[in-house]
Amino acid sequence: MADLPLIIWFEELRLLDVPLVGGKNASLGEMVSQLAPKGVRVPGGFAITAHAYQLFLSESGLGEKLNRLLGELDSASLSNLSQTGRRIRRAMLATVLPEKLEQEIRKAYALMEQRYGKDCDVAVRSSATAEDLPDASFAGQQETYLNICSSEELLDACRRCFASLFTNRAISYRQDKGFGQLDVALSIGVQKMVRSDKACAGVMFTIDTETGFPDVVLINAAWGLGENVVRGAVNPDEYYVFKPTLKEGFRPVISKEIGSKKRKIVYTEEGGKGTTREISVPVEDRQRLCLDEGELLELARLACTIEDHYGRPMDIEWAKDGESGELFIVQARPETVQAARQVQILETYRLKEQGEVLAEGKSVGSKIGAGPVMVIRDPHQIERFEAGSVLVTDITDPDWEPVMKKAVAIVTNRGGRTCHAAIVSRELGIPCVIGTGNGTARIPEGEQATVSCAGGDVGRVYRGLLDFDVEKVDIGTLQRPRTQVMMNLANPEQALALSRIPNDGVGLARIEFIINNVIQAHPMALLYPEKVEDRKSREQVRTLIAGYADGGEFFCDKLAQGVAIIAAAFYPHDVIVRMSDFKTNEYAGLLGGASFEPEESNPMIGFRGASRYYDERYREGFLLECRAMKRVREEMGLSNVKLMIPFCRTVEEGQRVLDVMREAGLERGQAGLEVYVMCEIPSNVILAEDFAEIFDGFSIGSNDLTQLILGLDRDSEIVAHLYDERNAAVKRMIADAIRRVHAAGRKIGICGQAPSDYPEFAEFLVECGIDSISLNPDTVLSTTLHLLEVEDKIQRL
Repeated sequence: MADLPLIIWFEELRLLDVPLVGGKNASLGEMVSQLAPKGVRVPGGFAITAHAYQLFLSESGLGEKLNRLLGELDSASLSNLSQTGRRIRRAMLATVLPEKLEQEIRKAYALMEQRYGKDCDVAVRSSATAEDLPDASFAGQQETYLNICSSEELLDACRRCFASLFTNRAISYRQDKGFGQLDVALSIGVQKMVRSDKACAGVMFTIDTETGFPDVVLINAAWGLGENVVRGAVNPDEYYVFKPTLKEGFRPVISKEIGSKKRKIVYTEEGGKGTTREISVPVEDRQRLCLDEGELLELARLACTIEDHYGRPMDIEWAKDGESGELFIVQARPETVQAARQVQILETYRLKEQGEVLAEGKSVGSKIGAGPVMVIRDPHQIERFEAGSVLVTDITDPDWEPVMKKAVAIVTNRGGRTCHAAIVSRELGIPCVIGTGNGTARIPEGEQATVSCAGGDVGRVYRGLLDFDVEKVDIGTLQRPRTQVMMNLANPEQALALSRIPNDGVGLARIEFIINNVIQAHPMALLYPEKVEDRKSREQVRTLIAGYADGGEFFCDKLAQGVAIIAAAFYPHDVIVRMSDFKTNEYAGLLGGASFEPEESNPMIGFRGASRYYDERYREGFLLECRAMKRVREEMGLSNVKLMIPFCRTVEEGQRVLDVMREAGLERGQAGLEVYVMCEIPSNVILAEDFAEIFDGFSIGSNDLTQLILGLDRDSEIVAHLYDERNAAVKRMIADAIRRVHAAGRKIGICGQAPSDYPEFAEFLVECGIDSISLNPDTVLSTTLHLLEVEDKIQRL
């Protein structure tokens, strides 16, 4: 024992040194020694080895005492667990460090002072020898101490780190993972602080934490030191960067969302000694993003460098120095939840009914759980929690883990996707809704509740026990039919999850959902808020675009992000984006829209689709749509986006639209841009050869085509019984369209409702030789299986 090192500097460590210094310190050493030449900045420091911990136990006689106390442990009893942990920690804190170890620590800190100045500020972090392993994260099990500024403070922090190996949560976690309580030793990392108290810090993952989608970097950020983000004490900013085109030199920040960031941790005072405090963030800082685009891209590149080196998805903590402006990596560990999932089994939860929504927040995972509500406001109350209940609380930390594993679902007031509650719930495989703001006030104690994370990005808590089902499909052996099976998609929040379903891309991406739910305002109202007649609406528009250079940039930014997420999720498959196809009454319903839209007696066949794009009443709005699409394709590198023009009545009208697009920098044929046309008007079929001269492909819109062939209003209940895509006239027109378009050398698919609703209609399309069928996501798997049978039958004929 005497000959083994007690102190090792980071630059001398490698990843293989986990038994000596724990996963956290070994990873820091790996990055310092191997990734610094690749631009990865890691603050310097040293590791106090696991041998030092063992020396502490052996020389003091603590080992025998701990063994005796652990013999009395009953981890199933929260009171026994709490009492045992408290007695062990008290014994360790009362024990003096061995003299040799104390001298080595003082000597190493003195060298830190030579590097960084007298009383330099350091972070003191625990690094267990079973921590940050690929199959068990142990994240947050031990303590971290920040802004330690003297050798005396450092020695005290080391004793507290050693004792934190026996927090209640650490004991419970080791028991659950099958690790012997004394088989895990503790190393300590002593690392120069990054002055993120003067800037921002956070966490990033090289995989989407909810869906396991591998091609994004998810970045969370908040003002001040990073501990608030790690433990979920704030709702942070959230960003996604798309890795494949980032590596090609593009700037693919595909999503930016401002978090509330109400509190931040800072040093107690300038040059203060060993303490931090939490303060309120000024309102103006809460309302702006912590990071600019350049910083986001730099962080994402660092994340990719680390992931490529380790060869697996990573969970990374970062910090921005407010004095130098530099970005640092302060920790990197394997991501252990999504990476361990069985990706061949597609598990889909669906609510079969709706109910009263009690609270909303960010969803963690995609499952549904239900049970009686228990509102626990204080950690001292956790012993009353009953297994099988929905845990509702303000925030969780590692002390809550013994009860979290008994919950059917978790709901918190605060936290982002990388907070403690989110990480643990993923690991446990239970639904969790975070950042509800006021869940503890709105969800009644004792009430039955259903927690659903199956609806995309937004998680909801419903009153009562709602009926739901679970579908499990083995997609590993699913063959692909000759006919391309694509998806109809509107909500970007669902894109990453839905992309797991075997598919050939998106045949119809509807941007109306993004405009209606994210942008909310009429494009012309954003450009000319002063022309909005209603005063309240005018003020709402101005509030909406606060923080942007103008309303046009707001529109482009939000639309580009929404489309980019869908395009990234299905990359490199085609994503066919239909330009806006609101009717005038729907446009008028947008914020400020009534001031810019005419009143029509029949908007269904009025001023809609292509006719708007070159008309002076909307031309500027269409140019904004084009600007957003250009950004997605050329700045973000998502060249799999194809554009589609709806309701184009004549060839001449189509050419006028293409001319406007060219003016916006979107020229068909340039940079691989393809422009499709919706085939949803009889003229599109009758003049298919002429339309094929100016468009690259066709997509049959069976909804509009059916109503125009049969001469009825599909919104009318009176004639609804006559509306049927399977009508002989409709089928003959569709068959003719497929034949004519193929003869003209173009592709043709369908994105209408019919093949989703009627399997026999999908069979008819295959027999006609259609190139692709785009379906609602919930029918993709069943229709794929049906098409395989149909194609096999046709082949045998």
